[in-house]
Amino acid sequence: MLLNFINPTSGIAKINGLEVTKHPIKTKNFITYIPENLMLYASLSAIENLDYFLKLSGKKIDKPELSLFLEEAGLQKEAHNKYVNTFSKGMRQKVGIALAIAKESKVLLLDEPTSGLDPKSSNEFSDLLLKMKSEGVAILMATHDLFRAKDIATHIGIMRNGTLQSTKASDEITLSELEKLYLDIMNFKNVIA
Repeated sequence: MLLNFINPTSGIAKINGLEVTKHPIKTKNFITYIPENLMLYASLSAIENLDYFLKLSGKKIDKPELSLFLEEAGLQKEAHNKYVNTFSKGMRQKVGIALAIAKESKVLLLDEPTSGLDPKSSNEFSDLLLKMKSEGVAILMATHDLFRAKDIATHIGIMRNGTLQSTKASDEITLSELEKLYLDIMNFKNVIA
């Protein structure tokens, strides 16, 4: 709904004070979407991909500044000019974060961002998200990683079969309580001992 792919059945969604359904193009300027498997152009370098996607959103930024955005996102300097077909998932995710930083996104939509990442890369990614959160970026993340959800989120919603079953403020629930709630909602009662 925030990307305006489907219309809401009720209520309204606003980004930066603008109603998404009434201002679909303008609100997209404030959003960066990073899917589980971020698709970048394999025959382009990290810096070329960043440049390309920024130009699609109407931004022209010089190469030294693009490099700074990639560095801020945690991508090693020696990788900036390498083709992304050699990149790990974590490195591709960092290019996506660099795009969000360069666009000055107000909203970050993430779909399973830490799925398939090793613990070090997952931790680095979480640190980047916490930094963006502290800078006022709203983060909406779909994840099965309860630990990362608890660590990053202010509020956690648990969905089952496309329906929101429960919401909790992350500071009002422990990780073990969250896990129990999740298992109860998913009907995994036999797993709880």
